[in-house]
Amino acid sequence: MQDNDATRPRSHHDDPPQDRPAAARDALILEIAQRRFFLETLEIRNSDRLDFHDVGVWAIRDALEEAYEAGRRAASQS
Repeated sequence: MQDNDATRPRSHHDDPPQDRPAAARDALILEIAQRRFFLETLEIRNSDRLDFHDVGVWAIRDALEEAYEAGRRAASQS
């Protein structure tokens, strides 16, 4: 079976090398949002029901702390 770009799901491996850090960052942000806010996606879906969520301030704080720590770790590795 031939690999067709139109049907093959995109992967971070498809990104040019300069975009890979952004892809990794976006994946981590999505992971945090899924774990902390129980969201399926961070994509805009043009539906109030899907695009707006009630979130407790404690959950926002936890997610921001997690993102901050991830950034701090990444900065110390470079």
